[in-house]
Amino acid sequence: MCLADLEFDYINPYDSSSRINVMVLPEFATQAALCFFYLVTQHWIMALFCAPYLFFNIRLYRKRRHLIDVTEIFNQLHWEKKQRLVKFFYLVCTLFLSVFW
Repeated sequence: MCLADLEFDYINPYDSSSRINVMVLPEFATQAALCFFYLVTQHWIMALFCAPYLFFNIRLYRKRRHLIDVTEIFNQLHWEKKQRLVKFFYLVCTLFLSVFW
């Protein structure tokens, strides 16, 4: 939502990037905890389903591309919107499989 507001110039880049950057590490920690939970409870299929997302987050963190830079936010806007949309649908699929399988 912050990226759409930024695109339509309802919010300034500093506020948008600070709102997004606050949520990045809790998102990564939650995903890691969920994957670890699946491993501990021996849900091997769900752990394998969550592993690519976890490795993608680890790769972003190690390359230091997990935070949005205020000066580069407009250049990365299309990529960030696409990435967050794919992550959202991935999490919806994970939630659907967790609840109904």
